[in-house]
Amino acid sequence: MKASSGSLSLLRERYGERYRWLVLLSVMVGTMASIMSSTIVNVAIPDMSHYFTLGQERAQWVSSGFMVATTVSMLTTPWLLARYGYRATYAGAMLLLLLGGVGGGLAQDFGLVLAARVAEGLAAGVVQPIPAVIILHAFKPHEQGRASGVFGMGVVLAPAIGPSIGGLLVDWFGWRSIFFMVVPLCLVSLWLAYKFIPVTAPGGVKADRQGDALDWRGLVLGTMGTLCLLNGLVSLHGGSAGEAEALLLGAVAAVACFIAWQYRLIHQDRKPLMDLRLFQYKQFAMGSVVAFIYGTALFGSTYLLPVFMQLGLELSASMVGTLMLPAGLVLAATIALVGRLADRQPAHLLVSVGLALLALSFGLMVFVSLGASLWILVAFAILGRIGLGFILPSLNLGAMRPLEKSLISQGSSTIGFLRMLGGAAGVSLCGIVLEWRLVAHGVSLVPGASNPARVAAFGETFLMLMLLCCLALVAALQLREVKSAP
Repeated sequence: MKASSGSLSLLRERYGERYRWLVLLSVMVGTMASIMSSTIVNVAIPDMSHYFTLGQERAQWVSSGFMVATTVSMLTTPWLLARYGYRATYAGAMLLLLLGGVGGGLAQDFGLVLAARVAEGLAAGVVQPIPAVIILHAFKPHEQGRASGVFGMGVVLAPAIGPSIGGLLVDWFGWRSIFFMVVPLCLVSLWLAYKFIPVTAPGGVKADRQGDALDWRGLVLGTMGTLCLLNGLVSLHGGSAGEAEALLLGAVAAVACFIAWQYRLIHQDRKPLMDLRLFQYKQFAMGSVVAFIYGTALFGSTYLLPVFMQLGLELSASMVGTLMLPAGLVLAATIALVGRLADRQPAHLLVSVGLALLALSFGLMVFVSLGASLWILVAFAILGRIGLGFILPSLNLGAMRPLEKSLISQGSSTIGFLRMLGGAAGVSLCGIVLEWRLVAHGVSLVPGASNPARVAAFGETFLMLMLLCCLALVAALQLREVKSAP
């Protein structure tokens, strides 16, 4: 294919007004694959832990390792888009995700499984900021909510259906089979990329392969800070106090050095990994706070809920997937509806309603007992997914609409980075709090030996997530539109 055939102007001329929707569809398929790779493994964690004889702390790195890789690689998306354009960046990430899925399914050692998860996480981190960039560049302001709703509805269908299919695959074929579920989506996304996605960089400008070099020093500092933070959280419970203190201090030092280095690059008129001028916009600053706390609660619960159903309530993997399916379908419908509301209603109102519903769903999990009706679990899960449906289309738009066009790709990757950093911390935090409460109740997570004390430990961990959502709600109320950007 000739390079000129991938130019934005030629593709627009060929497909007309519907072209922007075709681009959105193309990146939606890849984002579906990346999100499915993030969430579907949770259904298989108990079987994988048994196969490799893993403890709780090592098992959670299957999820948190993915999150760390995703978090760090998100910061590289603006540079990759400017240097290589939409098509090469997107297709390269999809190829890496494909290789990670195949490698994880064939791996015979837990280290190789973890490496495959890291590869998938790196790919997911590059892909996930791209849709918001496209929506804010290609769609008019009064259409952006609708586009976000349509995109979000499509994206959540994959993780909604994925755990149900994944649960059946785990029961029938073992945990390895769930790694291969992303393969068809990756292949389709690669075909769509070379058909519809332009070779240009954001804004329609030509990709600059001779542009600024990647801020490797900032990337190393960001990676060090993330790893120190997560390992420090784990050491707070499982390690020594001295080790935890050293790691957390290391995280603080790395963040301080990262911020100082980013400011230095800005003053030298060079391209920083994270443009800190974004935080001069009040809506973006408040949206970032919400994104971090919300990510902690969201990804922590995504890890915790399947483990609770299997090891707390002693349900099979296939039953867990089936119970989560109705909530996923409701989430898809809610996102489509709220996407249209986001064009007319203030973002802070929609985000606040969503966080309140999500907090309520976590609080209600305390009342789930060992013999509770399965319909109660379904109802609580649906309530939480309705809350997510209010947050997902609204948060990015509310935070990034005031940004200058030149800052949109930076804004998308930064808010995604903070959300995923919160998510990675949330997975670790849930594992730590759960282990702490299990010890306090004098029980463990031995399969087939659940009791009310174990269920109570899970309930107290859900209460921690509820408190985090309430904290995010305070920040969301500050996400009000201002008359003019600074």
